[in-house]
Amino acid sequence: MLDIQGKVIAITGASSGIGEATARVLAKAGAHIVIGARRADRLDRLAEEIALDGGSVLTKKLDVTDRKDVSSFVNLAVSEFGRLNVMINNAGVMPLSPMDALLVDEWDRMVDVNIKGVLYGIAAALPIMKQQESGQIINVSSIGGHTVSPTAAVYCATKFAVRAISDGLRQENDKIRVTVISPGTTTSELADTISDPIARDAMKGFRAVTISPEAIANSILYAISQPAEVDVSEIIIRPTASPH
Repeated sequence: MLDIQGKVIAITGASSGIGEATARVLAKAGAHIVIGARRADRLDRLAEEIALDGGSVLTKKLDVTDRKDVSSFVNLAVSEFGRLNVMINNAGVMPLSPMDALLVDEWDRMVDVNIKGVLYGIAAALPIMKQQESGQIINVSSIGGHTVSPTAAVYCATKFAVRAISDGLRQENDKIRVTVISPGTTTSELADTISDPIARDAMKGFRAVTISPEAIANSILYAISQPAEVDVSEIIIRPTASPH
C-alpha cells in the first residue's frame, strides 16, 4: 500500500505535464499539495479540479528563476501546514538546437530554469528539512541526464547537472532523502519550446513513442511512499518500445 496520507508536498512546474499529473496523483493519495508555476490561470483550474475531487491544495504563481519567489513558495507550505515533507523540483524547459545555431538566450534560459531553479528549490527547502530532521527532495532530470544526443547538448548538460547536484546532496545528508526521477519520452509541452527547425523536426521522430505523465507521477508516488529509512535514489522510466 502506497501511503503518503497527510504529507505536505510542494511541486514546481505544476501547470502542465509531469507536474500537473503529479499534483493530481499525490492529492488523490491524500497528500497536502502546494503547486507553483508561471501560468496562474492553469494552476487555479487544476486546484479547482483537485479540490472538487476532495484533495487538499494551495497554489502560488511561481518563477523558479527568482530565488525570493521560490523561498516564498516553500514558506507558504510551511505557514499553512507547519512543515514540508517533500520538495519536488520539476520545472524545466527544453528548447533544443544545434550548437552552431548559437541560440545563447535559450542556453541561458535552460541553465536558469533547469539548474538554478533546482538549486533555488533546494536552498529554500533544505534549511526547513534540516530543522525538522526529515524530508525528501525530488529532482526531475531526464534520460538526457544519462546520454547526450545532437541538438540536445546544453539541455543534457543541465540534466547531468541535476543528477550531480542531487547525488552530492544525498551524500551530505543522512536524514533527508534525495531522489532523482529520469523520465524518457513523455507526453508533455516540453517540445513546444523548441524554436530551431532542425531540432524540432528531429524531436518528432524521437517522440514517436511516449508514455503518459501519469506514469512518471506514479514513480514519484512510489519514491515518496517508501519507509523513512529507504531512499529511492534514482528512477529511470521510459516507454517499453523506446530505443532511447
